[in-house]
Amino acid sequence: MKEYIGKVLLDYEYYTGKDIYSDGEIEDELLVIVKNNTTDEFNNIIMQKKKWPILYHLSNIRENIIEWIPFTKDDRVLEVGAGCGAITGVLAEKAKHVTCIELSKKRSLINAYRNKDKENIEIRVGNFEDIKISDKYDYITLIGVFEYAQSYINQEEPYECLLKQLYEKLDNKGKLIIAIENKMGMKYWAGCKEDHVDMFFEGLEDYSNTKGVKTFTKNEIENMFKKLDIKDYSFYYPYPDYKFPNTIYSDDYLPNEGELTDNMRNFDMDRIKLFDESKVYNMIIRNQLFPIYSNSYLIIVEKGNN
Repeated sequence: MKEYIGKVLLDYEYYTGKDIYSDGEIEDELLVIVKNNTTDEFNNIIMQKKKWPILYHLSNIRENIIEWIPFTKDDRVLEVGAGCGAITGVLAEKAKHVTCIELSKKRSLINAYRNKDKENIEIRVGNFEDIKISDKYDYITLIGVFEYAQSYINQEEPYECLLKQLYEKLDNKGKLIIAIENKMGMKYWAGCKEDHVDMFFEGLEDYSNTKGVKTFTKNEIENMFKKLDIKDYSFYYPYPDYKFPNTIYSDDYLPNEGELTDNMRNFDMDRIKLFDESKVYNMIIRNQLFPIYSNSYLIIVEKGNN
């Protein structure tokens, strides 16, 4: 079964009829908003509603994580875990075609309505592992999705398995873009709850009390790449994090002392303050340790030997 929302194609061939992942009733509100408002009106709605999910799903700041990447009008993009379309629109503006994969029909509808005027978007609704993908892509994105691989990849080593599958779906010299929280991010030491499980220090304690979702340290991610013989990759460091990045640092341009002062953002849950993060950041910058404690990572994996 297929349907069009405006110019956006939704394909339900692999949809089971049940949304496995949902934020609940707030998604109904999001659907009403995108049906009845243009993207230019979203910021005013965010100000009026003052709700974390509306900010998270509709803010244009979300686009900063990939807006700077030099997509071209010849590029084909596979967006795995497109959600409510926070970055689908900017991908469609830059690339030739965007194929989205998303577990949830409701989230796919939200995505489709907010991007209904774009004719180069196809949304395939269903589990990534079930959907048959025969094409090769110039870019594949995993923005806030990799950490959930254990929930939708039914394999003994789901994270490595997902990386391997996506790497094989890249065209020659294609790129895989991953955005994920750092398990050892500074904010978690300073008193923020782990983003996915709403518990203090759960990531730092290596998820000893929870299952189904996990983030990783820089070293753990690099070890996965080594195991899969992936050699061409670069780490970037979104600040304050990958969700709402103001700055994206790289190994060629790391932060200087005094730059990291926007640290008290925590819109979705309560936090405590155990120390002054700016002062600790200055210390780790002096000791060249910032990449270890960056709150989030943006990783670009390139296929081939360039």
